[in-house]
Amino acid sequence: MLQIAVPNETAAHENRVALSPAAVSQLIKDEHQVLIEKGAGNASNFLDLDYTDAGATIAKNRNEIFSQADLVLAVQTPSEDDLGLMKKGSTLICFLWALQHPKLVEKLKSLGITALGMDAIPRISRAQNMDALSSMSSIAGYKAALMAASELDKYFPMMMTAAGTIPPSKALIMGAGVAGLQAIATCRKLGAVVEAYDVRPAVKEQVESLGASFVEVPLEEDSTETKGGYAKELSKDAQERQRQVMHEHVKKSDVVITTALIPGKPAPLLVTEEMVADMRAGSVIIDLAAENGGNCALTEAGKTVVKHDVKIVGPINIPSQLSSHASLLYSKNMLALLKLLIKEGELDFDMDDEIILNTTITKDGEVVSPTLQTN
Repeated sequence: MLQIAVPNETAAHENRVALSPAAVSQLIKDEHQVLIEKGAGNASNFLDLDYTDAGATIAKNRNEIFSQADLVLAVQTPSEDDLGLMKKGSTLICFLWALQHPKLVEKLKSLGITALGMDAIPRISRAQNMDALSSMSSIAGYKAALMAASELDKYFPMMMTAAGTIPPSKALIMGAGVAGLQAIATCRKLGAVVEAYDVRPAVKEQVESLGASFVEVPLEEDSTETKGGYAKELSKDAQERQRQVMHEHVKKSDVVITTALIPGKPAPLLVTEEMVADMRAGSVIIDLAAENGGNCALTEAGKTVVKHDVKIVGPINIPSQLSSHASLLYSKNMLALLKLLIKEGELDFDMDDEIILNTTITKDGEVVSPTLQTN
């Protein structure tokens, strides 16, 4: 039996919670004890009463959450002060982004905390129900399309009125991963004419199945996709060729939604200032990579700016804007991982399991992640 604790999220712009009341109920049925910090679910509209009804205990003291738990579940990485309260040998599961935060990894190692990154779960079929990145990216793509429709001063769909016919807006989605595909689907449902581009030719069929046109750019690269299914960084020549083609599509679009990210690296530049300057006045760019430097040269993270008469939106932590459903999905991802990790009521780190091996960052005072060991 494990003592499992869920703290209040303290990171800026974070409204999610690591476990929903339904997830708590399942853990209680499995005879674990669950401690929830007072108010932890309020921003997701999960009240303390919902958690107590599910069998959890509400803790008013934050120190108690970290110092007593065998297993701490969170969305964002807790602060250094919070980590310092954790018992040596206890386990933390949350988004860690270990490649981007080497000092955090060293801190976890020195404290003897076993840490698993929800962002490090491999994208293989067996791990689909644990893949929190995909869950959150789907939310981000959906919300990005709604934001674009809200910010644009035009209809998305074609409108036939007594005063005449209004043509549909044109949307360009750059990056056809989970977020991009959801953005395509949502823009199409709203009635826009949609084009999409991705460096991976393999996604063309998925794009077209959603009713969008696929923009093809011959790149002559041996491989544009990593083993984990992410886009690779292109060579400089390929990037320049890509920009030349995309310039023509960007300037005729009413809406551009960019979603391109490369794990462990700054977001690739897809939309230059010259492209923005050529867009129609009143056009809108939604940059989902704003937190990682942005896919647009003029993006400012956390702000909406107008440059060359184009509105550029750099949202931060979009999934948190749909905190209730985001928390529900994250909880389900977490439960699926715990089902793999917990055997006979205790944590069992089977390093022969591909999922556990890749997800575990530190253990017993050592860095065990194969990704970090090869970087």
